[in-house]
Amino acid sequence: MSDARATETWPALPLAEWKPTLDTLHMWTQIVGKVRLVQSPLVNHWWNVPLYVTPRGLTTSIIPHGSRSFEIDFDFIDHLLRVRTGEGTTRTLSLAPRSVADFHRELMATLDGLDLPVSIHGTPDEVDDPIPFALDETHTSYEAEYAQRHWRILVQADRVLKEFRSRFIGKCSPVHFFWGSFDLAVTRFSGRRAPPMPDADAITREGYSHEVISHGFWAGSGNIAEPAFYSYTAPQPDGLPQAAIRPAKAFYNPETTGFILPYEVVRKAADPDAVLLEFLQSTYEAGANLAKWDRATLERS
Repeated sequence: MSDARATETWPALPLAEWKPTLDTLHMWTQIVGKVRLVQSPLVNHWWNVPLYVTPRGLTTSIIPHGSRSFEIDFDFIDHLLRVRTGEGTTRTLSLAPRSVADFHRELMATLDGLDLPVSIHGTPDEVDDPIPFALDETHTSYEAEYAQRHWRILVQADRVLKEFRSRFIGKCSPVHFFWGSFDLAVTRFSGRRAPPMPDADAITREGYSHEVISHGFWAGSGNIAEPAFYSYTAPQPDGLPQAAIRPAKAFYNPETTGFILPYEVVRKAADPDAVLLEFLQSTYEAGANLAKWDRATLERS
């Protein structure tokens, strides 16, 4: 990677070029995330399971194991996975072209070797045609440059989403990375319960038990074949698809039942932060006004 590209604040991330790496990295993050999930008590809306952006990659943060503790970090600068224990021991795995099965096998063996055995649900969530981790020899790609570009975008998105989060004094999630859907998200709550969702799965019922407006960044999928920022309101109020939002290149996407701002619009803007904050604020206002949130109580004056 050239020095100029290595220091680019908002780097290009063409989905078609890094899709094989994305698919492999998605599975690796699911394995690590499931370690955190099985070792952590349930917190509302699954806030006990995401990863968090760091100056080098992504982290589980501290994970309990009886009276002991450990954490697992993705390092997208040195391209290593680090397992650190509360006793000061560190073990590393290489982030390089390798199968999901091989990554899964080595991580589980590493935890066993540290006397930190963990048994996870061995099949991916929220993906089509899931392959059990231990059998996945299909996903084997890892292009370090693209993994690093994705992380550098997460660093910038994390920063702007945290600024946006600071404007809200009601219940709000941290800015966190969900490994199931592979997106960085922050979610605001009205304080009211949402209508029951009896036909939904357990993940959805817990995640959407209350009224929310969520914003985030993801690498793209479905009919959005490029990285993008998103916003959705759940339950969706009448009139939301027709609401006026900014900037002009943002649009409502029926497939995701929410608004989309292509990442390239932000990346190429003279002031990327301002363009992204305009999208976040205008889509929040559209959802909150139509859903009749008590904005005077929930927002910082």
